[in-house]
Amino acid sequence: MLGALENLSESYPAVADSIPAARSAVAEFAAHAGLSEDKLQSVTLASSEALTNAVLHAYRGEPGLIHVDAAVVSGELWVLVSDEGHGLRPADRPGLGLGLGLISQVSDDFSLMSRAGGGVELRMCFHRRGGGRAGAHGRDHARGSRSSASRPASSRFSTTK
Repeated sequence: MLGALENLSESYPAVADSIPAARSAVAEFAAHAGLSEDKLQSVTLASSEALTNAVLHAYRGEPGLIHVDAAVVSGELWVLVSDEGHGLRPADRPGLGLGLGLISQVSDDFSLMSRAGGGVELRMCFHRRGGGRAGAHGRDHARGSRSSASRPASSRFSTTK
């Protein structure tokens, strides 16, 4: 488990060459936090997408830093990727626009917000235990699990009442 590494707080230049090092640091922290192999893959993928978004969009080609923070709080791994760049703006940027959708699919929760001092902060949450997001009535439905496919999240949406 965590041991000496209680949290992660690193900053990297906002360049493509920083993404592998930052992604590895987050993955190593997540492994020490005791996440399952499936969750480790989700953390790594979501972190990679968040870091790539920051490199591509935060500074519009100007120099800057990407900040990566991670901690375990109440049994959840939280990963924050932030910058002091130009902030959220209309879709006049490169890329396919799939990164945030992918992050929403592989994380248990996420939020994206403008920072008061400028830039953006993306917060991603991953449950260390259990299968995934809680469904209706507190049931835990792992994404892609047999139970999530065979039981409706709510009786309102059931076709087998």
